[in-house]
Amino acid sequence: MSLQPNQQDSKGLSAGSSRQRWISRLLWAVAIASMIYMTVLLTSRAPVSISAAFNPDENFGMPQEQAIEEVIVEEEIPISLPPLQNLNNNIEISRSTNIDTTIPERSRDDVIVYRVEAGDAIFRIAGKYDLKPESVLWANYDSLNDDPQMIEIGLALYIPPVDGILYKWEEGDTLEDVSDRYYVDVGDIISWPGNKLDMTNPEITPGSYVMVPGGWRPTQTWVVPTIWQANAGANKSIAGGCAIPDAGYVGSGGFVWPANNHYLSGNDFWSGHLGIDVAAGTGAPIYAADSGVVVYAAGISGGYGNMVMIDHGNGYHTVYAHLNSINVYCGQNVMQGSLIGLAGSTGRSTGPHLHFEIRLNGEFINPWYVLP
Repeated sequence: MSLQPNQQDSKGLSAGSSRQRWISRLLWAVAIASMIYMTVLLTSRAPVSISAAFNPDENFGMPQEQAIEEVIVEEEIPISLPPLQNLNNNIEISRSTNIDTTIPERSRDDVIVYRVEAGDAIFRIAGKYDLKPESVLWANYDSLNDDPQMIEIGLALYIPPVDGILYKWEEGDTLEDVSDRYYVDVGDIISWPGNKLDMTNPEITPGSYVMVPGGWRPTQTWVVPTIWQANAGANKSIAGGCAIPDAGYVGSGGFVWPANNHYLSGNDFWSGHLGIDVAAGTGAPIYAADSGVVVYAAGISGGYGNMVMIDHGNGYHTVYAHLNSINVYCGQNVMQGSLIGLAGSTGRSTGPHLHFEIRLNGEFINPWYVLP
């Protein structure tokens, strides 16, 4: 009988223990869930905690965005740089200011009209425009007739844009004839911009000027006739009745400068100017370049003005032109270096100078070849 109560108690204790185990497990589950929840909550509110740690008194309880702003604001601290030091006091670089600007000159394709001024010469005028003297001479045949001595103050000269022939078109001219005459191709004339020709139908009006770039023609040189000494087969007299002796001084073949200056003041020697223009002011002494006989000493037409010619008896002749006065006479024997006249600007001249020529057996030679 006592057996039954004990069995019941045992069953009761067993049921109670089972309930306790479930309650314990439930509590552990709740505890774990709470820990997980707290962990997530703390993680999501980390900025608040950081902000609070940064400034717990001011940031506690602030919204998350405001706390973050407080964290990223930093105080500006001025930074001073070390002073600049010159590592090498001996090295200095200086640069000067240059306000001048070189502007390149543009090429031109038009013809310029130039008025001759005092002291001008064809050689000098051509040099101003970077042209050959022949080009200026050819462009002004009507006024100069290929003679560079014919210029005078105030004379209007045509200055071509490039070297070549400035040609006045005549009735009946053709491009083929003109190009052949001046040794160029037809295309050179048609394509030149200044001619303003229609390349498909080039028509040129008679009387108009056409540039023939690169064109060339022989220069008709205007010279004083050479007069020979008697023993060289020359006539005994010339215009003006100047008597020439049968014999006289003979030059050495070496020459000295005919003036005190040894440089030019106008034209140099070229195909259109068969002498040199030596610098000499009015009244400057002019000397015989070598010994010989005076075969001309007077004024002469054509541009030379007062002129002296000396026959040196060895094939050489020298000419001295534009003299202000003449100090010798025809037939006079002169020694090398003798005074023969004074410089001037007689004849066709734009300023005082000495036009000096040397001829050998009737041919003009460049004085630079024999002058010291």
